Amino acid sequence: MQMTINHAGTLKKEYFISYMNLIMNAFGCSLDEAKERTFERLFRLKENDMGQETFTQFLLAYQELMTQSND
Repeated sequence: MQMTINHAGTLKKEYFISYMNLIMNAFGCSLDEAKERTFERLFRLKENDMGQETFTQFLLAYQELMTQSND
C-alpha cells in the first residue's frame, strides 16, 4: 500500500485522516497503531521531518479520529 506524497507543501489534516483510515482498514489495526505506523512511515520517527505545520496537521487528524471513535 502506498499513497503519493507531494513534498512541495504542507499536508493537511484530511490527508492524514484518510491515510490513517486506510492503514486501519488495510492492516485491521487500532487507531493508535495506525498513528504509530503513519509516524514511522511518513515522518521517519522525527517530528520535524516533514515540517512543523505538517506534524501539527497529523496530530489534529489523530485527535479528530479519536473524537469520532468515542462518539
